[in-house]
Amino acid sequence: MKAAGRWTIAIIMLLGALWAGGLLFYQMPGPVWLGALLALAWVFSAGWMALRFARGRAGRRIGSAYVLGMACAALWWTALSPSQDRTWADDVAERLHVVAFDGHHVVLDNVRDFTWRTEQDYDARWVRREYDLQQLRSADLVMSYWMGPAIAHTLVSFGFADGRQLVFSLEIRKEQGESFSALGGFFRKFEMTLVASEETDIIRTRTNARGEDVYLYRLHGMTQAQLRTLFAGYIEQARSLDAAPAFYNTLTSNCTTIVFDLARHIAPGLPLDYRLLASGYLDEYAFDQGALAPGYPFATLKSRARITERALQPQAQTDFSAWIRRGVPGTAQEDQP
Repeated sequence: MKAAGRWTIAIIMLLGALWAGGLLFYQMPGPVWLGALLALAWVFSAGWMALRFARGRAGRRIGSAYVLGMACAALWWTALSPSQDRTWADDVAERLHVVAFDGHHVVLDNVRDFTWRTEQDYDARWVRREYDLQQLRSADLVMSYWMGPAIAHTLVSFGFADGRQLVFSLEIRKEQGESFSALGGFFRKFEMTLVASEETDIIRTRTNARGEDVYLYRLHGMTQAQLRTLFAGYIEQARSLDAAPAFYNTLTSNCTTIVFDLARHIAPGLPLDYRLLASGYLDEYAFDQGALAPGYPFATLKSRARITERALQPQAQTDFSAWIRRGVPGTAQEDQP
């Protein structure tokens, strides 16, 4: 085998070893240090095997050891299964349950309506809500920045004629004491859950309790029928996750990909784009697709979409949803300073 071919295969071997090392680190039972130690030991061993192979010095024993190790990792991966029964964190303790849905009216159990004072101090409340989809009037894209400009959590808030809002958010289903890890999300570390929530809960906790920077954009040009289709897509997702658990995946099953997948039900021609991965730029992608309020440059839309400061003001206590939309293009509150 030529040297270039050997080095190419060696690089593939090393990438496979890194994947198996991540699996060891995130899935090994016991203390974290044990998983880290085993992962490092495997990666160094596999790296040595790959280097021997690249230099044409690998015998059958080395090749067999690598293949056996990767086969064990693959079998372990396929054996991992998601669960509905763990000691969940309070904010994802309940599963959204669709009691009834006939295409026009929906009854939902376990809509989240927490009162947050801090991330650790809150009143937990799960409620039943009924909605008439013929009263749907709007959908807003909400983006919450928590780790720099390239990464944002993406939510969609639906508005009804009576002034109510319902927010859907695909999230990891954390266990007690567990925290999010983007790398862990590649290795079946977390189950996922669909949260339906009042804005006074899921948006206010991000602006007020967590100190995240939040932007809200009115989605433009959607008919009432398209709004119902988008809403019904979330209902279908809720039913699926209520019936059977599924793993969260940082790349393929996350808060941004669900928005894109459901949007394609309405606009099948939506193109793939790097900004679907770099979720902090999803608003730019939506702007380029003509999905935001027309007549404004993107910089103006983004500036006026920032609701963080308004959410922190005392006036937000009386009518949170209306107050945070003051000045947001495309909303009824657009002309209010």
